[in-house]
Amino acid sequence: MSTDHIRVPLVVPGTAPELADIEAKILSERGRISLLYQVLLNSKPIAQGWEAMLTAVRNQTAIDPAIREMVILRVAVLNKAEFEFDAHIPHAVKAGLSDAKIYGLREAQPEHGYTDEERLVIELTDRMTRDVAVPEALMKKVREVYGVKETVELVATVAAYNMVSRFLVALNISH
Repeated sequence: MSTDHIRVPLVVPGTAPELADIEAKILSERGRISLLYQVLLNSKPIAQGWEAMLTAVRNQTAIDPAIREMVILRVAVLNKAEFEFDAHIPHAVKAGLSDAKIYGLREAQPEHGYTDEERLVIELTDRMTRDVAVPEALMKKVREVYGVKETVELVATVAAYNMVSRFLVALNISH
């Protein structure tokens, strides 16, 4: 697999002793050091902060894993981050999402086959990703369904994966 298209050099794991601690952390959390992390390792503070934030979002919130993966996949679609979409298909399957729900997120307005809660999350994801500003009526519905803590976690998940997808797209990190 050629990586010539990536806009910054990759850091080959194990080649920079000063990165050993963050590489070990990434390996323990992710099981491997992906292309994304090989780019992030160009800046140790960014790689460390990224790993801490994304670990919290992916592994330490009360958000149902299926809902979390729907958010991630939808953000990837909206931001044209194919690398992110493909990377999260196995996580979505593991979380219990059907192929119909996974690939339905590619539709302009995914509606068929989704629960009311899932459609609410898709709407929130779309508004935050496309418009940034979220109407008060939508946020009120989200708070009614999720409460304060999970609303914060859900909004943080959408925001974090917008960061991920925009980083991937800007630096041309792809297959």
